[in-house]
Amino acid sequence: MYRKIRIAVAAVCFTLITLLFLDFTGILHLWFGWLAKAQLLPAIMAVNVVVISLLLLITLLLGRVYCSVICPLGVMQDLFARLGKLRKKHRYTYSPAISWLRYAVLAVVVVAALIGLQPLVALLDPYSAFGRIAQGLLAPLWAWANNALAYMAERADSYAFYEVEVWLKGGITLAVAIATLLVLAVLSWRNGRTYCNTICPVGTTLGLLSRFSLLRIQIDASNCTNCGQCVKNCKASCIDLNTHQIDHSRCVTCMNCLGKCKFDAISYGRARATAQAPSAEGNGNSMSRRKFLTVSALLGSSVALRAQEKTVDGGLATLIDKKPSKRASHIVPPGSKGHSNMNRRCTGCQLCVSACPNHVLRPSTDLQRLMQPEMSYEHGYCRPECTRCSEVCPAGAIERISKANKSATQIGHAVWVRDNCVVLADGVECGNCARHCPTGAIRMVPLDESNPDSPLIPAVHTDHCIGCGSCEHLCPANPFSAIYVEGHEQHREI
Repeated sequence: MYRKIRIAVAAVCFTLITLLFLDFTGILHLWFGWLAKAQLLPAIMAVNVVVISLLLLITLLLGRVYCSVICPLGVMQDLFARLGKLRKKHRYTYSPAISWLRYAVLAVVVVAALIGLQPLVALLDPYSAFGRIAQGLLAPLWAWANNALAYMAERADSYAFYEVEVWLKGGITLAVAIATLLVLAVLSWRNGRTYCNTICPVGTTLGLLSRFSLLRIQIDASNCTNCGQCVKNCKASCIDLNTHQIDHSRCVTCMNCLGKCKFDAISYGRARATAQAPSAEGNGNSMSRRKFLTVSALLGSSVALRAQEKTVDGGLATLIDKKPSKRASHIVPPGSKGHSNMNRRCTGCQLCVSACPNHVLRPSTDLQRLMQPEMSYEHGYCRPECTRCSEVCPAGAIERISKANKSATQIGHAVWVRDNCVVLADGVECGNCARHCPTGAIRMVPLDESNPDSPLIPAVHTDHCIGCGSCEHLCPANPFSAIYVEGHEQHREI
C-alpha cells in the first residue's frame, strides 16, 4: 500500500510539473505553479523559508520522499529504471556509498552559489536539469502535436485548437539537455538511482537529514532469511544484508523492497535504536553528525547572505529573417532588478522561457550566465500588460511585479541606427516605432530641423523608454532593426 501511494502521488506531481513547461496557455500555472516553487534548491535561492522548512521537516519525519515523489528528475530516473527492468529483473546489488564524491560535489555547489557561479549550480540542480529537458526536448514536440490538431480542427471548421510558433530557443542549452538526458538514462537504466546518491547536491543534503528521520525502512534480523530479494529490488543500492543495515542517507523511500519480502523481515515505521545507518567512513554517528552540522552551516550561511541581498502587430506583414541586434549589454526581464540579482539567483530551469507568451525570453549562450534567461525581440516584444515570467519563477531571480510597476520599470533604452532606417535607406515614410511605443518615448522629427519638409526620423526620449522592444520588433528594416534596445545592468523606475 505504501508503494502504491508513493507511485500515485509521484505520477501526479511529475505530470503536473512537466505540463508547467509545456503549457503555452498559462492556465496551469494559476493552479499548480506552487509545485515549481516546492523544489528545494530554487526555494533556497528565493529564500523561501516556508518551503525550505516544510521540505526539511518532511525529510526528518518520512525520509527522502522528496527524491521519490516531488523531484521530477528523480521520478524520470524511475521511469528509465523500469525500462531497465525489462532487460533484467532483480539486477541491483548493494554498493558502498562514495561519500568523498557526494560531499565534494555538495561543497562545490555551496561555494559556487555563495560566489555567484550560477551556471555550475544550474548544471547540477535536479529540478533545473529536468526543466531544460522538458523545455528543450518535450516542448517542441508538444507544440508540433498541437499544431497538427489545429490543422485538422481548421479543416473541420473548429477552433478548439490554435497554431503556435515552434522554435528552438538555445542551441547550447539544448545540447546540455540532451547530454543530461543521455547520461541519466544510461545510469538509471543500468543502476537505478546512481545520480541521486552520488552526484545530486539536493540528494546529498537531504541524505544528511534522512539519517535521523522518525520513520524509516528497517530490517528485522531475527526474521530475515538472507534471500536477497530486498537488495535485488533496491534501486538506491543501500541495503547491506551482511549487517542487516540500510544506509538511510541514500534510501529514497521508494518502498520497492517492502513487497518483496515474504517473511515480514523488512518494514517501514518508527526508527528502532538498533536500526541505525552505518557510517560511510566507519567512524560512527559522530562523524555523520559533524558532517550534518557542517553542511547545514554552509547552507544556512548561503541563505543568510541571500536574505541580505535582498502575433504580428499594427497590420504589418510578418517580419522574415529578423536577426538579433548586437547589444553592448544584455537585457533581463522586469522584476529581476538587473544583472546582479539574476546572476545570483537564477538556476537556469527555463520555466520563464517556456511560460513567456511573447517569445521574448531565451537561454543565454554566454559562459558567465549560461542558460540564464535574456531578452531578444526577433519573435515578439515584452508587452507591458504581461507579467507571466515573474509569476512562475521559483528561485526569486524574477520577483513578482505588478502591471503598473512593470510599465514604470526601465530595463533598457532604445537606440536608433541611422544606417539601417528605411526612411533614409529606401526613401519611404515609416514612423512605425513611434506609433507603437507604449510610453510615447519615440517621436518623429525632421531630419533637418531647418526644413520641415525633410524626412521624418525617430528621436528617442530615453528617460521615458522602458525597453519593451516594441520598436525593435516592429521595425520593418531587415535583417537588423533600425532601432534596438540596449540593456541596463541595474533596473530603475521612471
